[in-house]
Amino acid sequence: MNEISNVSSPTKPSLDVIKEASLSGDINKLSGAGKAYQSVSQSSAIAIQDATDSLRNINTMATTAMGVALSQMLATGKTAPFTEVITAATGMVEMGRENFAKVGSSASGLLNEFPTGGPDTPSGE
Repeated sequence: MNEISNVSSPTKPSLDVIKEASLSGDINKLSGAGKAYQSVSQSSAIAIQDATDSLRNINTMATTAMGVALSQMLATGKTAPFTEVITAATGMVEMGRENFAKVGSSASGLLNEFPTGGPDTPSGE
């Protein structure tokens, strides 16, 4: 053995304790579960960000459509074809809001059900 790996006998039990504590199956399980939880958490956050972007884009399109419809109502004095556009744009916003709520609830539910590997994990995973 070389000098670096040659450990005196009083030090050996301490090194064995450190080795067992850092390389045990429980530590690896907790570490793996924690990393998996972080990955799922990040993916959920990205999904919520995407839903936010979608909702913002839907609101921009709907607001633009409503503005054009109102402008045409004022310019022509007719309401019949333009009220349908406003109604459709309002429905589009509502569907976007519902989608955003579903994505948020699903992401939250997934995180609440996902095992963290910590001591409070029901299955001890």
